Amino acid sequence: MRIDILTLFPESIRGVLGESILGRAAAKGILDIRCHQIRDYTENKQKQVDDYPYGGGWGQVMNAQPLKSCLDAALADAAGLRTRVIYMSPQGQPFTQAKARQLKADYDHLVLVCGHYEGVDERFIEQCVDEEISLGDFVLTGGEIAAMAVADAVCRMVPGVLADEQCYTGESHWDGLLEYPQYTRPEEWEGQKVPEVLLGGNHAEIERWRRKQSLERTMRKRPDMFEALELSPEDQKLVREIRKDKARRKLTEPLTCRSATEADLPAILEIVQHARASLKKYHVDQWQGEYPTPDVFAADIQKGNCHVVCYQAEIAAFFVLTRGPEPGYDQLTDGKWHSDDNYCVLHRAAVRRDFRGTPVSGVLFDFAVNEAKKSGAAALRTDTHRKNKAMRSLLEHKGCRFAGNVLVHSEEGHDPRRQAFELLWE
Repeated sequence: MRIDILTLFPESIRGVLGESILGRAAAKGILDIRCHQIRDYTENKQKQVDDYPYGGGWGQVMNAQPLKSCLDAALADAAGLRTRVIYMSPQGQPFTQAKARQLKADYDHLVLVCGHYEGVDERFIEQCVDEEISLGDFVLTGGEIAAMAVADAVCRMVPGVLADEQCYTGESHWDGLLEYPQYTRPEEWEGQKVPEVLLGGNHAEIERWRRKQSLERTMRKRPDMFEALELSPEDQKLVREIRKDKARRKLTEPLTCRSATEADLPAILEIVQHARASLKKYHVDQWQGEYPTPDVFAADIQKGNCHVVCYQAEIAAFFVLTRGPEPGYDQLTDGKWHSDDNYCVLHRAAVRRDFRGTPVSGVLFDFAVNEAKKSGAAALRTDTHRKNKAMRSLLEHKGCRFAGNVLVHSEEGHDPRRQAFELLWE
Protein backbone atom coordinates (compact mmCIF):
# COMPACT_ATOMS: atom_id res chain seq x y z
CA MET A 1 0.00 0.00 0.00
CA ARG A 2 1.30 3.43 -0.98
CA ILE A 3 0.14 6.63 0.69
CA ASP A 4 1.05 10.10 -0.61
CA ILE A 5 0.17 12.98 1.70
CA LEU A 6 0.11 16.55 0.36
CA THR A 7 0.71 18.94 3.25
CA LEU A 8 2.28 22.18 4.43
CA PHE A 9 3.68 20.35 7.48
CA PRO A 10 5.34 17.12 6.27
CA GLU A 11 7.63 16.78 9.29
CA SER A 12 4.71 16.59 11.70
CA ILE A 13 3.28 13.68 9.71
CA ARG A 14 6.62 11.89 9.37
CA GLY A 15 7.07 12.23 13.12
CA VAL A 16 3.90 10.24 13.74
CA LEU A 17 3.60 7.77 10.86
CA GLY A 18 7.34 7.08 10.86
CA GLU A 19 7.21 5.61 14.37
CA SER A 20 5.93 2.43 16.02
CA ILE A 21 4.05 -0.19 14.02
CA LEU A 22 3.62 1.78 10.78
CA GLY A 23 7.22 2.98 10.88
CA ARG A 24 8.52 -0.58 11.22
CA ALA A 25 6.27 -1.74 8.39
CA ALA A 26 7.58 1.06 6.16
CA ALA A 27 11.17 0.12 7.01
CA LYS A 28 10.42 -3.44 5.87
CA GLY A 29 8.95 -2.21 2.59
CA ILE A 30 5.41 -3.31 3.44
CA LEU A 31 4.19 0.29 3.34
CA ASP A 32 5.30 3.24 1.24
CA ILE A 33 4.27 6.49 2.94
CA ARG A 34 5.46 9.74 1.31
CA CYS A 35 4.94 13.31 2.46
CA HIS A 36 5.03 16.17 -0.08
CA GLN A 37 5.57 19.81 0.87
CA ILE A 38 2.96 21.77 -1.11
CA ARG A 39 4.99 24.97 -0.76
CA ASP A 40 7.78 23.42 -2.88
CA TYR A 41 5.49 23.49 -5.92
CA THR A 42 4.31 27.09 -5.89
CA GLU A 43 5.26 29.30 -8.85
CA ASN A 44 5.18 32.35 -6.62
CA LYS A 45 8.64 33.77 -5.82
CA GLN A 46 7.60 34.35 -2.24
CA LYS A 47 6.58 30.68 -1.95
CA GLN A 48 3.06 31.86 -1.24
CA VAL A 49 0.43 29.10 -1.30
CA ASP A 50 -2.66 31.12 -0.31
CA ASP A 51 -4.50 34.34 -1.08
CA TYR A 52 -7.53 36.39 -0.10
CA PRO A 53 -10.91 34.89 -1.05
CA TYR A 54 -12.91 36.45 -3.87
CA GLY A 55 -16.03 38.12 -2.52
CA GLY A 56 -14.37 38.98 0.80
CA GLY A 57 -14.43 37.16 4.07
CA TRP A 58 -12.13 36.00 6.80
CA GLY A 59 -8.83 34.20 6.36
CA GLN A 60 -6.95 32.90 3.36
CA VAL A 61 -7.71 30.25 0.73
CA MET A 62 -5.09 27.84 -0.65
CA ASN A 63 -4.26 28.33 -4.33
CA ALA A 64 -5.16 25.65 -6.85
CA GLN A 65 -1.82 25.81 -8.75
CA PRO A 66 0.61 24.53 -6.05
CA LEU A 67 -1.88 21.87 -5.03
CA LYS A 68 -2.26 20.65 -8.62
CA SER A 69 1.50 20.71 -9.27
CA CYS A 70 2.16 18.80 -6.03
CA LEU A 71 -0.48 16.25 -6.98
CA ASP A 72 1.03 15.77 -10.42
CA ALA A 73 4.40 15.06 -8.82
CA ALA A 74 2.84 12.51 -6.48
CA LEU A 75 1.13 10.78 -9.41
CA ALA A 76 4.13 10.85 -11.73
CA ASP A 77 5.35 7.34 -10.86
CA ALA A 78 1.98 5.85 -9.92
CA ALA A 79 1.04 4.48 -13.31
CA GLY A 80 -0.68 1.11 -13.03
CA LEU A 81 -1.71 1.64 -9.43
CA ARG A 82 -5.35 1.83 -8.41
CA THR A 83 -5.31 5.41 -7.15
CA ARG A 84 -7.80 7.46 -5.14
CA VAL A 85 -7.35 11.19 -4.45
CA ILE A 86 -9.02 12.23 -1.21
CA TYR A 87 -9.40 15.73 0.20
CA MET A 88 -9.65 15.84 4.01
CA SER A 89 -12.59 18.13 4.59
CA PRO A 90 -15.24 18.76 7.28
CA GLN A 91 -17.74 18.67 4.40
CA GLY A 92 -16.84 15.09 3.45
CA GLN A 93 -18.52 11.83 4.37
CA PRO A 94 -17.72 10.72 7.95
CA PHE A 95 -14.85 8.25 8.07
CA THR A 96 -15.74 4.78 9.37
CA GLN A 97 -14.12 1.37 9.73
CA ALA A 98 -16.21 0.21 6.77
CA LYS A 99 -14.74 3.04 4.68
CA ALA A 100 -11.22 2.10 5.75
CA ARG A 101 -11.84 -1.50 4.68
CA GLN A 102 -13.21 -0.35 1.33
CA LEU A 103 -10.21 1.89 0.62
CA LYS A 104 -7.79 -0.88 1.51
CA ALA A 105 -9.65 -3.41 -0.66
CA ASP A 106 -10.23 -1.20 -3.73
CA TYR A 107 -7.02 0.80 -4.03
CA ASP A 108 -3.24 0.32 -3.98
CA HIS A 109 -2.52 4.03 -3.77
CA LEU A 110 -4.15 6.80 -1.77
CA VAL A 111 -3.35 10.49 -2.14
CA LEU A 112 -4.49 12.44 0.91
CA VAL A 113 -4.73 16.22 0.45
CA CYS A 114 -4.47 18.34 3.60
CA GLY A 115 -6.14 21.72 3.38
CA HIS A 116 -5.39 24.65 5.65
CA TYR A 117 -6.53 28.18 6.42
CA GLU A 118 -10.13 28.65 5.21
CA GLY A 119 -9.91 25.77 2.73
CA VAL A 120 -8.74 25.31 -0.86
CA ASP A 121 -9.80 26.74 -4.19
CA GLU A 122 -12.99 24.91 -5.22
CA ARG A 123 -11.69 24.42 -8.75
CA PHE A 124 -8.95 22.12 -7.49
CA ILE A 125 -11.55 19.98 -5.72
CA GLU A 126 -13.77 19.79 -8.79
CA GLN A 127 -10.95 18.93 -11.17
CA CYS A 128 -8.63 16.74 -9.11
CA VAL A 129 -10.36 15.22 -6.09
CA ASP A 130 -12.20 11.88 -6.22
CA GLU A 131 -13.90 12.22 -2.85
CA GLU A 132 -13.91 14.18 0.40
CA ILE A 133 -13.63 12.52 3.83
CA SER A 134 -14.28 13.98 7.28
CA LEU A 135 -13.29 12.67 10.70
CA GLY A 136 -16.57 13.94 12.12
CA ASP A 137 -18.81 16.91 12.61
CA PHE A 138 -16.13 19.31 13.83
CA VAL A 139 -13.45 21.54 12.29
CA LEU A 140 -9.66 21.24 12.64
CA THR A 141 -7.04 23.85 11.76
CA GLY A 142 -5.76 21.61 8.99
CA GLY A 143 -6.15 18.23 7.36
CA GLU A 144 -2.99 16.65 8.78
CA ILE A 145 -4.59 14.97 11.79
CA ALA A 146 -7.39 13.60 9.63
CA ALA A 147 -4.93 12.35 7.00
CA MET A 148 -2.85 10.56 9.61
CA ALA A 149 -5.99 8.94 11.04
CA VAL A 150 -7.08 7.67 7.61
CA ALA A 151 -3.58 6.44 6.76
CA ASP A 152 -3.26 4.63 10.09
CA ALA A 153 -6.70 2.98 9.87
CA VAL A 154 -6.08 1.74 6.32
CA CYS A 155 -2.44 0.73 6.64
CA ARG A 156 -2.86 -1.38 9.78
CA MET A 157 -5.01 -3.78 7.72
CA VAL A 158 -2.29 -4.34 5.13
CA PRO A 159 -0.93 -7.90 5.47
CA GLY A 160 2.31 -7.97 7.43
CA VAL A 161 1.76 -4.67 9.27
CA LEU A 162 0.21 -6.37 12.30
CA ALA A 163 1.21 -9.81 13.56
CA ASP A 164 -2.07 -11.47 12.63
CA GLU A 165 -5.33 -10.62 10.92
CA GLN A 166 -7.16 -11.16 14.21
CA CYS A 167 -5.34 -8.13 15.59
CA TYR A 168 -7.83 -5.93 13.75
CA THR A 169 -10.78 -8.20 12.92
CA GLY A 170 -11.59 -8.54 16.62
CA GLU A 171 -11.51 -4.82 17.34
CA SER A 172 -14.24 -2.23 17.67
CA HIS A 173 -16.29 -1.48 14.55
CA TRP A 174 -14.94 -4.36 12.45
CA ASP A 175 -18.24 -6.24 12.47
CA GLY A 176 -20.42 -3.41 13.72
CA LEU A 177 -19.62 -4.02 17.39
CA LEU A 178 -17.45 -2.34 19.98
CA GLU A 179 -14.54 -4.39 21.27
CA TYR A 180 -14.75 -6.41 24.49
CA PRO A 181 -12.71 -5.25 27.55
CA GLN A 182 -9.04 -6.22 27.74
CA TYR A 183 -6.92 -7.11 30.79
CA THR A 184 -3.25 -7.83 31.51
CA ARG A 185 -1.03 -8.48 34.53
CA PRO A 186 -1.30 -8.19 37.48
CA GLU A 187 -4.30 -10.42 38.14
CA GLU A 188 -5.50 -8.00 40.83
CA TRP A 189 -4.93 -4.23 40.74
CA GLU A 190 -6.18 -1.81 43.40
CA GLY A 191 -8.78 -4.32 44.56
CA GLN A 192 -10.11 -5.06 41.07
CA LYS A 193 -9.67 -8.57 39.69
CA VAL A 194 -9.49 -9.93 36.17
CA PRO A 195 -12.76 -11.75 35.30
CA GLU A 196 -12.40 -15.41 36.27
CA VAL A 197 -13.49 -16.68 32.85
CA LEU A 198 -10.29 -15.24 31.34
CA LEU A 199 -8.14 -17.22 33.77
CA GLY A 200 -9.72 -20.64 33.26
CA GLY A 201 -8.24 -21.55 29.88
CA ASN A 202 -11.59 -22.62 28.38
CA HIS A 203 -11.34 -20.94 24.97
CA ALA A 204 -14.98 -21.58 24.05
CA GLU A 205 -16.16 -19.90 27.26
CA ILE A 206 -13.74 -17.01 26.73
CA GLU A 207 -14.97 -16.40 23.18
CA ARG A 208 -18.58 -16.49 24.32
CA TRP A 209 -17.81 -14.05 27.16
CA ARG A 210 -16.03 -11.68 24.80
CA ARG A 211 -18.88 -11.75 22.29
CA LYS A 212 -21.38 -11.06 25.06
CA GLN A 213 -19.27 -8.17 26.35
CA SER A 214 -19.04 -6.67 22.84
CA LEU A 215 -22.81 -6.85 22.43
CA GLU A 216 -23.42 -5.36 25.88
CA ARG A 217 -20.96 -2.50 25.31
CA THR A 218 -22.48 -1.68 21.94
CA MET A 219 -26.01 -1.72 23.38
CA ARG A 220 -24.94 0.62 26.19
CA LYS A 221 -22.48 2.97 24.48
CA ARG A 222 -23.63 3.00 20.86
CA PRO A 223 -27.33 2.12 20.60
CA ASP A 224 -27.30 3.55 17.06
CA MET A 225 -24.76 0.91 16.01
CA PHE A 226 -26.62 -1.83 17.85
CA GLU A 227 -29.89 -1.06 16.07
CA ALA A 228 -28.17 -1.58 12.71
CA LEU A 229 -26.85 -5.05 13.62
CA GLU A 230 -28.11 -8.26 12.08
CA LEU A 231 -28.00 -10.64 15.02
CA SER A 232 -27.39 -14.36 14.63
CA PRO A 233 -29.49 -16.79 16.72
CA GLU A 234 -26.56 -17.13 19.15
CA ASP A 235 -26.25 -13.33 19.40
CA GLN A 236 -29.97 -13.06 20.08
CA LYS A 237 -29.57 -15.56 22.92
CA LEU A 238 -26.70 -13.50 24.36
CA VAL A 239 -28.76 -10.31 24.09
CA ARG A 240 -31.57 -11.96 26.05
CA GLU A 241 -29.01 -12.89 28.72
CA ILE A 242 -27.69 -9.32 28.79
CA ARG A 243 -31.17 -7.88 29.28
CA LYS A 244 -31.85 -10.43 31.98
CA ASP A 245 -28.57 -9.54 33.68
CA LYS A 246 -29.49 -5.84 33.62
CA ALA A 247 -32.74 -6.63 35.40
CA ARG A 248 -30.90 -8.46 38.20
CA ARG A 249 -30.13 -6.82 41.47
CA LYS A 250 -26.77 -5.16 41.94
CA LEU A 251 -25.12 -5.96 45.26
CA THR A 252 -23.33 -2.97 46.76
CA GLU A 253 -22.86 -4.29 50.32
CA PRO A 254 -21.44 -7.53 51.74
CA LEU A 255 -23.66 -10.55 52.34
CA THR A 256 -23.98 -11.94 55.86
CA CYS A 257 -24.87 -15.35 57.25
CA ARG A 258 -26.67 -16.25 60.49
CA SER A 259 -28.65 -19.09 62.02
CA ALA A 260 -32.29 -19.09 60.96
CA THR A 261 -35.08 -18.41 63.46
CA GLU A 262 -38.77 -19.32 63.47
CA ALA A 263 -39.52 -15.81 62.23
CA ASP A 264 -37.57 -16.60 59.04
CA LEU A 265 -39.75 -19.59 58.13
CA PRO A 266 -42.25 -17.69 55.88
CA ALA A 267 -39.39 -16.19 53.85
CA ILE A 268 -37.72 -19.61 53.52
CA LEU A 269 -40.93 -21.25 52.34
CA GLU A 270 -41.49 -18.48 49.78
CA ILE A 271 -38.01 -19.13 48.37
CA VAL A 272 -38.83 -22.85 48.21
CA GLN A 273 -42.00 -22.15 46.20
CA HIS A 274 -40.07 -20.05 43.67
CA ALA A 275 -37.32 -22.68 43.45
CA ARG A 276 -39.93 -25.41 42.90
CA ALA A 277 -41.39 -23.46 39.96
CA SER A 278 -37.94 -22.86 38.48
CA LEU A 279 -36.96 -26.54 38.73
CA LYS A 280 -40.21 -27.52 37.03
CA LYS A 281 -39.56 -25.05 34.22
CA TYR A 282 -36.23 -26.75 33.49
CA HIS A 283 -37.70 -30.27 33.82
CA VAL A 284 -35.83 -31.08 37.03
CA ASP A 285 -37.80 -33.68 39.01
CA GLN A 286 -36.75 -32.34 42.39
CA TRP A 287 -38.90 -30.62 45.05
CA GLN A 288 -41.92 -31.31 42.83
CA GLY A 289 -44.03 -32.82 45.59
CA GLU A 290 -44.74 -31.58 49.09
CA TYR A 291 -41.13 -31.97 50.15
CA PRO A 292 -39.53 -30.01 51.70
CA THR A 293 -42.40 -29.27 54.09
CA PRO A 294 -42.62 -26.53 56.71
CA ASP A 295 -42.10 -29.19 59.40
CA VAL A 296 -38.77 -30.17 57.83
CA PHE A 297 -37.51 -26.60 58.03
CA ALA A 298 -38.97 -26.08 61.49
CA ALA A 299 -36.92 -29.06 62.68
CA ASP A 300 -33.81 -27.74 60.89
CA ILE A 301 -34.23 -24.39 62.61
CA GLN A 302 -34.77 -25.96 66.03
CA LYS A 303 -31.58 -28.03 65.69
CA GLY A 304 -29.59 -24.99 64.56
CA ASN A 305 -28.86 -26.55 61.18
CA CYS A 306 -30.65 -23.97 59.00
CA HIS A 307 -28.82 -20.80 58.01
CA VAL A 308 -29.97 -17.74 56.08
CA VAL A 309 -27.86 -15.55 53.82
CA CYS A 310 -28.87 -11.91 54.15
CA TYR A 311 -28.40 -8.83 52.04
CA GLN A 312 -28.98 -5.77 54.17
CA ALA A 313 -32.19 -6.71 56.05
CA GLU A 314 -33.48 -9.15 53.43
CA ILE A 315 -33.15 -12.93 53.34
CA ALA A 316 -31.56 -13.68 49.97
CA ALA A 317 -31.00 -17.44 50.38
CA PHE A 318 -30.90 -20.30 52.85
CA PHE A 319 -29.07 -23.59 53.34
CA VAL A 320 -29.11 -26.51 55.75
CA LEU A 321 -25.85 -27.96 57.07
CA THR A 322 -25.66 -31.11 59.18
CA ARG A 323 -22.78 -33.03 60.68
CA GLY A 324 -22.17 -36.51 59.22
CA PRO A 325 -22.43 -39.40 59.00
CA GLU A 326 -25.31 -39.43 56.49
CA PRO A 327 -26.68 -43.01 56.18
CA GLY A 328 -28.04 -42.45 52.66
CA TYR A 329 -24.53 -41.74 51.39
CA ASP A 330 -23.41 -45.28 52.30
CA GLN A 331 -25.11 -46.53 49.14
CA LEU A 332 -22.83 -44.56 46.79
CA THR A 333 -22.36 -46.25 43.39
CA ASP A 334 -20.04 -45.72 40.42
CA GLY A 335 -17.37 -44.14 42.59
CA LYS A 336 -16.19 -43.58 46.13
CA TRP A 337 -15.88 -40.94 48.81
CA HIS A 338 -12.42 -39.58 49.48
CA SER A 339 -13.00 -38.57 53.11
CA ASP A 340 -13.79 -40.47 56.28
CA ASP A 341 -16.74 -39.85 58.60
CA ASN A 342 -15.43 -36.39 59.58
CA TYR A 343 -17.62 -34.41 57.20
CA CYS A 344 -20.62 -32.10 56.99
CA VAL A 345 -23.52 -32.37 54.54
CA LEU A 346 -24.99 -29.47 52.59
CA HIS A 347 -28.70 -30.30 52.27
CA ARG A 348 -31.55 -28.04 51.25
CA ALA A 349 -30.35 -24.78 49.70
CA ALA A 350 -31.96 -22.17 47.45
CA VAL A 351 -31.57 -18.55 46.37
CA ARG A 352 -34.43 -16.07 46.26
CA ARG A 353 -35.72 -15.42 42.76
CA ASP A 354 -34.61 -11.78 42.48
CA PHE A 355 -31.07 -12.68 43.68
CA ARG A 356 -30.44 -15.36 41.06
CA GLY A 357 -27.60 -14.56 38.73
CA THR A 358 -25.84 -12.54 41.42
CA PRO A 359 -22.88 -13.75 43.54
CA VAL A 360 -25.30 -15.00 46.23
CA SER A 361 -25.11 -18.70 45.29
CA GLY A 362 -21.31 -18.71 45.39
CA VAL A 363 -21.24 -16.83 48.68
CA LEU A 364 -23.82 -19.26 50.11
CA PHE A 365 -21.50 -22.16 49.33
CA ASP A 366 -18.55 -20.34 50.91
CA PHE A 367 -20.59 -19.71 54.06
CA ALA A 368 -21.48 -23.42 54.20
CA VAL A 369 -17.80 -24.37 53.91
CA ASN A 370 -16.86 -21.92 56.67
CA GLU A 371 -19.56 -23.32 58.98
CA ALA A 372 -18.34 -26.86 58.24
CA LYS A 373 -14.75 -25.90 59.05
CA LYS A 374 -15.82 -24.23 62.30
CA SER A 375 -17.49 -27.49 63.31
CA GLY A 376 -14.17 -29.30 62.88
CA ALA A 377 -15.15 -31.20 59.73
CA ALA A 378 -12.52 -32.01 57.13
CA ALA A 379 -14.85 -32.24 54.14
CA LEU A 380 -18.19 -31.19 52.74
CA ARG A 381 -20.54 -33.58 50.94
CA THR A 382 -23.68 -32.82 49.00
CA ASP A 383 -25.83 -34.16 46.18
CA THR A 384 -27.98 -32.70 43.42
CA HIS A 385 -30.31 -33.86 40.69
CA ARG A 386 -28.50 -34.89 37.52
CA LYS A 387 -30.52 -32.31 35.54
CA ASN A 388 -29.87 -29.45 37.96
CA LYS A 389 -27.23 -27.82 35.79
CA ALA A 390 -27.00 -24.64 37.86
CA MET A 391 -26.13 -26.52 41.06
CA ARG A 392 -23.73 -28.87 39.30
CA SER A 393 -21.97 -25.92 37.69
CA LEU A 394 -21.62 -24.16 41.06
CA LEU A 395 -20.20 -27.26 42.73
CA GLU A 396 -17.69 -27.87 39.96
CA HIS A 397 -16.69 -24.20 39.96
CA LYS A 398 -16.05 -24.35 43.71
CA GLY A 399 -13.71 -27.31 43.30
CA CYS A 400 -16.01 -30.12 44.36
CA ARG A 401 -15.18 -33.57 42.99
CA PHE A 402 -17.83 -35.88 41.57
CA ALA A 403 -17.91 -38.92 43.85
CA GLY A 404 -20.57 -41.11 42.25
CA ASN A 405 -24.32 -41.65 42.14
CA VAL A 406 -26.68 -42.12 45.05
CA LEU A 407 -30.42 -42.69 45.54
CA VAL A 408 -32.20 -40.15 47.74
CA HIS A 409 -35.74 -41.28 48.65
CA SER A 410 -37.01 -38.01 50.10
CA GLU A 411 -39.88 -37.49 47.64
CA GLU A 412 -42.33 -40.30 47.11
CA GLY A 413 -43.03 -40.96 43.43
CA HIS A 414 -40.22 -38.74 42.14
CA ASP A 415 -36.84 -39.46 40.57
CA PRO A 416 -34.49 -40.42 43.45
CA ARG A 417 -31.29 -40.41 41.40
CA ARG A 418 -28.73 -37.85 42.55
CA GLN A 419 -25.13 -37.03 41.75
CA ALA A 420 -22.88 -36.79 44.80
CA PHE A 421 -20.02 -34.31 45.20
CA GLU A 422 -17.32 -33.80 47.77
CA LEU A 423 -14.97 -30.99 48.79
CA LEU A 424 -11.91 -31.70 50.96
CA TRP A 425 -9.72 -29.10 52.62
CA GLU A 426 -7.40 -31.24 54.72
